[in-house]
Amino acid sequence: MSIDISAEKQLQNNTIELLKSMGYIFISQEENISLRDGKLGEVILKDILVKQLQEINSFDYKGITYPFSSKNIARAISDLDESLNEGLMTANAKISDQLILGNSYQEELIDGVKKSFSFKYIDFSNPLNNVYHFTEEFTVSRTTLNETEKTRRPDIVLFINGIPICVVELKKSSIDTEQGISQMIRNQQKGEIEQLFKYVQLTLAGNNHSAKYATTGTPKKFYATWEEDVKEELEKLIKDRMPSKLDSTIYSLFRKDRILQLLHSFIIFDNKIKKVARYQQFFAIGEIVKKIEKLDNTGRRGGGLIWHTQGSGKSLTMVMLTRVIKREILNSKVIVVTDRKDLDRQIHSTFRNSEIEAQRAKNGRHLISLLQSGKTIITTLIHKFEMVSKEKVILDDPNIFILVDESHRTQGGNLNRAMKKVFPNSCYLGFTGTPLMKKEKSTISKFGGLLHKYTIDQAVKDGAVLPLLYEGRLVEQWVSDEKGLQRRFDIIARDLNEEQKRDLARKWVKFQKIASSEQRLELIVLDINSHFIKNIKDTGFKAMLATSSKFEAIKYHKLFEELGNIKTAFVISPPDTREGYEDIDNDNKTFINEEWQKIIKQYGDEDRYLEKIKDEFIEGEELELLIVVDKLLTGFDAPRATVLYIDKELKEHNLLQAIARVNRLYDGKDFGFIIDYRGLLGNLDKALTSYSSLDGFDEEDLLGAVVDIKNEIAKLKTFYSYLEDLFKDIKNKNDQESYEVFLSDVDKRKQFYEFLSNYARALKLSLSSDKINEVFTDKEISNYKAKMKFYANLRTSIKIRYHEVVDFGKYEKQMQKLLDTFIGANDVSQLTKLVNIFDEDFDSEIERIVGDNARADAILSASTAIINERMESNPAYYEKIAVRIQEILDKYKDGRLSEEEKLKHAKDIRSMLMSENNENKNNYPDSIKNNKCAMAFYDNIGLYINEKTNESNHNTELVAEPKAIYGEIKKEKNITENIAIKLNEIFKEVSKKPDWVNNSDVKNQIEGQIEDILWDLEDKYNIQFEDAEAIIGRIRNIGINNYS
Repeated sequence: MSIDISAEKQLQNNTIELLKSMGYIFISQEENISLRDGKLGEVILKDILVKQLQEINSFDYKGITYPFSSKNIARAISDLDESLNEGLMTANAKISDQLILGNSYQEELIDGVKKSFSFKYIDFSNPLNNVYHFTEEFTVSRTTLNETEKTRRPDIVLFINGIPICVVELKKSSIDTEQGISQMIRNQQKGEIEQLFKYVQLTLAGNNHSAKYATTGTPKKFYATWEEDVKEELEKLIKDRMPSKLDSTIYSLFRKDRILQLLHSFIIFDNKIKKVARYQQFFAIGEIVKKIEKLDNTGRRGGGLIWHTQGSGKSLTMVMLTRVIKREILNSKVIVVTDRKDLDRQIHSTFRNSEIEAQRAKNGRHLISLLQSGKTIITTLIHKFEMVSKEKVILDDPNIFILVDESHRTQGGNLNRAMKKVFPNSCYLGFTGTPLMKKEKSTISKFGGLLHKYTIDQAVKDGAVLPLLYEGRLVEQWVSDEKGLQRRFDIIARDLNEEQKRDLARKWVKFQKIASSEQRLELIVLDINSHFIKNIKDTGFKAMLATSSKFEAIKYHKLFEELGNIKTAFVISPPDTREGYEDIDNDNKTFINEEWQKIIKQYGDEDRYLEKIKDEFIEGEELELLIVVDKLLTGFDAPRATVLYIDKELKEHNLLQAIARVNRLYDGKDFGFIIDYRGLLGNLDKALTSYSSLDGFDEEDLLGAVVDIKNEIAKLKTFYSYLEDLFKDIKNKNDQESYEVFLSDVDKRKQFYEFLSNYARALKLSLSSDKINEVFTDKEISNYKAKMKFYANLRTSIKIRYHEVVDFGKYEKQMQKLLDTFIGANDVSQLTKLVNIFDEDFDSEIERIVGDNARADAILSASTAIINERMESNPAYYEKIAVRIQEILDKYKDGRLSEEEKLKHAKDIRSMLMSENNENKNNYPDSIKNNKCAMAFYDNIGLYINEKTNESNHNTELVAEPKAIYGEIKKEKNITENIAIKLNEIFKEVSKKPDWVNNSDVKNQIEGQIEDILWDLEDKYNIQFEDAEAIIGRIRNIGINNYS
């Protein structure tokens, strides 16, 4: 028999063999249960942990080494088991601290003295002193009791000293890695297996050709790839097959020395969010450590430059590096230097959020005070070194490390010289988020050479940042003549309804009458207004507008206010501060001063004004478009910002820093968009270095910086072909019923939803751009829109027919925006909330469906949804109805039922569910027929003790030795009734207790009482329940579902 190398089990076996060859000890599924004494709620391998804690811990007293007492060993294990009362991440943070820092325990010594000694869970200094185990199919009890599935079973779990440290979820090659990530995230949720993840430090999900890692609590979008060349090492470990991407990731992350490095120094909490280093951060810090660990013959440490593209975590790299320096080099000081207040504020905030205490210098004198004090981590602006230098303060210490952010701006000039005077022998480490220009590469030696780089292209490939799509819109061509203006009007008016066109025409008449000097701004406002409303408004995303001067920023804001469609705000520096390009015009100065005074009156001061606008833009819902000049064009992260409109001359570093404002990751965001009204990059039909704004760089350093939007528009044809190919076997393309029947297969429906999501996003992107007419003809565009309308209606129909909650998750708002703006909402059946069979609107929804077969499917699908929802409350009853539904479907498929008969049977099923047993109450004893829970117990207990039911149920749990025993039971006609009443009383009483469903003591009480009832039956009738645990579980679920 051939082996399916893509299958999940084979992948798991490959991973097991690799981990074994890496020196991990394998524990089978049976052994991992045995090591926990069969207690699936426990996750620590206690025997292993006890033994290891005894081996790696001891203390010295008066020249003699002693072991810790067994009492303290037990206490250490208990202390590590943090409560989940404050939530998973709080428990995980506390456990992480203990794993890295250890604890301290008091021992009573031989002379009666009591003294505390350090105690560790993992020996980070000597990796071989630890033991490394792993297991497969690690079954763990869920913390919720009110569910069918009582356990979860991660594929592979890795342990260090018996503590679960890593969890791995594997998927076969045909299943996307994202499914494994979703499963990992689900298992961390409340009611799942939080007791495992409170210990876990690394998570990995993947298939053979794709693997992504993270840590506990990481959202899906931040799962990352690890890139490292370990081909040679893997070839020594793997002999009988080709190493895969999954193998490479597992080896890179989990080899013994590496996993301890990651745990010890490369996992941090940033504002209570746990983060693990990306590979570029890990290797950059590794290169720095190699450079700084030794003094040269002048008594100094070597420095260097790090280029990590913007958005890839440069600030966190500096925080992690600081932590490593503080741990590795005694008496070290770290000074983080920036050249702008907002950057200084941001980096200090990052340190504070990471729970690393850093002091922020308020002014030059405060900086002097901090430098001369014992403070070891300081953040400051470079300008403050002028005063420090004037005061002749010199700190001649090679253990002082100067981390210079955006070092390309500060590596020359008087400020840099002032800093060098203060720290003549310190170690300088420069960081930049943009490539080095050719002229800067010659001066890189000032920092000690380039230590590590992470390019724009690599960051986009890794998914660390989003690709940026560029579209040039040259305003000068629009305002050059009357025809140009009319063409622009036609483009803006495209896709507007008649009322919107009339409104635009009124504004256009006003616009044509104003002075030509103001036409430019007004035309850009109209264009942005149209683009934003059509593509961004009400999607949850935001935009930024970069303009040339304070005057223009305020003017733009007022023009948008006049239109009244977009909520905007502007951020400028005080009037006496140079910013952007300012005309020396007294009227302009007066205008700016008046607006600034309004700001100060409203906000109090500049800092509060800036923070308020930033907070509202990043976190709030009201502010949609932020207008900036220089402030917030660098060092500002707003992940929801998806479009940057540029009306400003930008070049070199400033241009690259500005466009990176919209490359951050956010749910539902596939790209950042650059709409350029200055023609900075022309038509983007030449190498980027051909344009004057970027000609100072080497071409290879700009790879992936921006992509022509026309390249993405062209992909629309591909996504369209996927949908057409899916339905290629449908003969009559005008018969929607054929499409709906074809999609009765759940896998085909999933494929349809995926293809439609991709097509809709590509169509929305294409229609949002002026460039679509350069790629497709009007006829092609009309066809694409018509197909979108057809497929959107088909999606609505199958949602109702197969009773599915169909949305595109993070893309749903964009999908609706496409339909509303470009397709016409009135032409598309709206996706409404699913109605169930009990809703008064159900009949009218069914009447909307064309054809008896489609109506029958809709009723049966909705009925199945109710059955699945209520199955746990009375499995015997609802399983019986589920069987009837399947019989109807099978008979229709085999041609034994007409469409009309199928619909009649479907309506009968619905009526049966609507009656909720009311029509069948005569089948129950009088004593219980008005008690829903007792009736459910009666139905299900009957499966086990009624002879007739027992004969027809192939899952019988009741076994009697002589057949006559059943006759004895049948003589007592009320036995099932009595048991049902007893069981109902149990739950009626316990349900009065608070939080009884999740209380383990109540759970044990319930199970004990049910067990007593079963024992009584066994004794009285000489019978034996072969799987009493399953019976108890079913009874408990019925009680919980009826009484909770």
